[in-house]
Parts: sequence; structure tokens; C-alpha cells
Amino acid sequence: MWKKMKTVIVILIFSVALNTAFGAMWAIHRLPAHLGCIGHKGDLHAKSCVSCPLYRKLGTSEKQWQEIEPRLVKFKTASQAICRELNQLRKELIDLIAAPQTDLEAIRAKQDEILAGQRRMQELLISHLLAEKEVLTPQQQKSLFDMIRKQGDCAGSWSMMGAGASDIPQAGLNQAGSSNRNERR
Repeated sequence: MWKKMKTVIVILIFSVALNTAFGAMWAIHRLPAHLGCIGHKGDLHAKSCVSCPLYRKLGTSEKQWQEIEPRLVKFKTASQAICRELNQLRKELIDLIAAPQTDLEAIRAKQDEILAGQRRMQELLISHLLAEKEVLTPQQQKSLFDMIRKQGDCAGSWSMMGAGASDIPQAGLNQAGSSNRNERR
């Protein structure tokens, strides 16, 4: 029974890690646009400013922003729909795991649905990033992808779950981090 549950837990952890990488981009885009433009809120140039903090940080020009913004709106709408679907599927998976009688076939079927949804999100994100890449300068691309890499590492997914990397038990290690073999000697 433990081996079966261990497989389910590993898949859930993998799911969180994968979604962290793709969710990082989605979350960055979800930041409120009303935070103001570069400069003062009362600036006369407010209509033409870059309203997304991410793109302000990348130093995008107004011309670049005019190309990016419509794509970003489409991406946000599509990604929010997929995200709502994935959240519902994850809740259903947890319900299946928590049920008094474990139905492994139903759990695996739900995992397949989640993986299909993650694949759709991944494809959406990749096409969005490829389109943005055409607009951004090489330095802006480097900065963007460095930010995504930093947000998408596995350690970040554990901290999102409320556990630090040091809180995760390692195979063959006790809580102090030393091997059980060394204690027996």
C-alpha cells in the first residue's frame, strides 16, 4: 500500500514542480496592471506607458509593449481557463486519494487528465514565449529567461508547499542528515 501511495505522492510533487515553472510566468503576468507607469501616476504619458511590472523591469520600449500587450491579454485569458481546470482536477485527485477506499485506476485516470492539462498549459506558454522572444532584444530575452529559471527551480516548489529543502527527508538519512549506517558503527 505504501509503495502505491509513494508513487502518487511522487507524481503530485512532480506536478507541483512542473507547474511552478510554468506558473511562474503566468503569475508574473497576473500582477495588477494598475500599479502605475514608469514615473509618476499623474504623468501625461500614462496612456503610452508599459503597465506590466515585468516588462518595465525588462526595459521594454513603448513600441515593444504595443506588440506584446495584445498577446499577453490572450495568454492571460487562456491560461486562467486552463489553471481553473487544473485546480479542479487536483481537488478531484486529492478527493480520490483521501477516499476511504483507494481506487488506483481512478487516481491514474485523474493523473492523466492533469498531465493533459499541464501539457496544454505548457504548449500555451511556449508559444507565448516564442512570440515574445521575437519582440524582445537579446539582452531582454536573457533577463526574462533568467527570471523564469530562478522562479522555476525545484527548491521553489517545495517552499511553495511550506517546506524548505532541509525539511525534506533524504533516503538513507536521519533528521540530522547523517547516514543511518554511520550511527550503527
